[in-house]
Amino acid sequence: MKLPIVKGLLGPILLAQGHWVRRRTPVLPEPEGAREGIAGEGPKIRVLVVGDSAGAGVGAPSQEKALLGRIVAGLAGRFHVKYRLVAKTGATTASALAHLAKIPAFHVDAVVVSLGVNDVTGDVSPADFIERQRQLHRLLREKFGARYIVVSGLPPMGSFTALPQPLRWYLGARARELDLALAASLPDGHGAHYMPLFRGLDASLLAVDGFHPGPLAHAKWGAAAADRIAKTFGKSEADDCA
Repeated sequence: MKLPIVKGLLGPILLAQGHWVRRRTPVLPEPEGAREGIAGEGPKIRVLVVGDSAGAGVGAPSQEKALLGRIVAGLAGRFHVKYRLVAKTGATTASALAHLAKIPAFHVDAVVVSLGVNDVTGDVSPADFIERQRQLHRLLREKFGARYIVVSGLPPMGSFTALPQPLRWYLGARARELDLALAASLPDGHGAHYMPLFRGLDASLLAVDGFHPGPLAHAKWGAAAADRIAKTFGKSEADDCA
């Protein structure tokens, strides 16, 4: 059965469960810690993380233990890393694009993107999602000089324990739909590449809210992204985060 039909049949239930989840799920803060800085020695590389709450580190106890910190840790032994985080809870691809269009330009070499979950919950169509992603990647290249963009895939939302059924099944199916479209659109021939994210997600990788990545997930994700960057700009050490 196609998802629009499912949505039509189950709409009132899905809406009620969505309200219930928002009331019941604990709101985790974005962790404290440096969102920009310099670390390591070696060839210079400038890294930017763009994203939503997961990209902002929600689910980790500090930025050092979150996606940004894990990327920096994975690169600092091989590079002189100048890093920056531009991420916010609730961000969609469209809102991230609008924010980046407004802020002053700064130069980066590599970008890690964490966006899509809020596009799923916001009911963005696959076609609109891919078009917004393309606009984002173009802006990152043209305004910020990005030469390499690691585009994180969508997590398997059907494994999010915070979600009751049938909402969990429906959002999981929507996330798969956008993720498949994203994977099919990349690489784009201009430096943007897809990286699968937590295809084997279990409770040990989730934060206490059952929705965000926990510390172990941030560690795996950051190590995989760092290795993708290192494979492009230098020596590699780790594996993908699948």
